[in-house]
Amino acid sequence: MTEKETAADLLPKVSAMLDKLAKKHIIHKNKAANLKSSLALHVNKL
Repeated sequence: MTEKETAADLLPKVSAMLDKLAKKHIIHKNKAANLKSSLALHVNKL
């Protein structure tokens, strides 16, 4: 697997983790959204 394929496979898992953290009020929902957005942009640049 290339780095891009690995990152693309892990992106949904990381997004789900961030959603769970936001749901449990560990991080703010907007911060979770910002992190998911920046991660997606980074993966797409690979």
